[in-house]
Amino acid sequence: MTSNSINRSTDVSNIDFDNPGKAVARPHTLAHVVLWANDFPKMRQWYLDFFNASVSYENEMLCFLTYDHEHHRIALGNRMQPGKLAPKDNTFAHAAFTFANLPELFLAYRQRLQYGIKPHWCVNHGPTISMYYKDPDGNHIETQVDVYDTSEDATAFMMSEEFAENPIGVDFDPEVLLQRMREGEGFESLTRRERIGKRGPDSIPA
Repeated sequence: MTSNSINRSTDVSNIDFDNPGKAVARPHTLAHVVLWANDFPKMRQWYLDFFNASVSYENEMLCFLTYDHEHHRIALGNRMQPGKLAPKDNTFAHAAFTFANLPELFLAYRQRLQYGIKPHWCVNHGPTISMYYKDPDGNHIETQVDVYDTSEDATAFMMSEEFAENPIGVDFDPEVLLQRMREGEGFESLTRRERIGKRGPDSIPA
């Protein structure tokens, strides 16, 4: 089994979220990059060859590729799939950065608010708890925490019927989730994804 070194601590007793300080907590690592593909099969094969990668999940809209312990390092979105929200002028979708634990993810969230930087989409994907931001040019940045202890467990979820039904995730209010954490709720409960039925890409905030 390949460990993702998940830190399941939700102890926030030493964090003042109401006065978090101006220096924004830094992420632990760059997790993955997502690109829009004009020629989906060709891009898929190119990145498989380039990184000697393997496919951890794919359907007609998405392809997740990995070459190490992470459940995906490169993801491709099919721009030609009907109903997609892909921009017409670039191929970059987003880059994702992983935090060590939930308290640090939410500390950085509160610190960014002091600079007027708010997430435009907060979602429990299943494998990750994620907050998406837009930079001044409209590029998307994902900040996340891994949910599963191993990449094999994350991949198993992505291969499940539940993920096939809803590969997008379940939205959450960051202030509500933060309050639950401050009240002492544990990692497994905070990260458990509700099953809401089918959800397609058109539901993703632009």
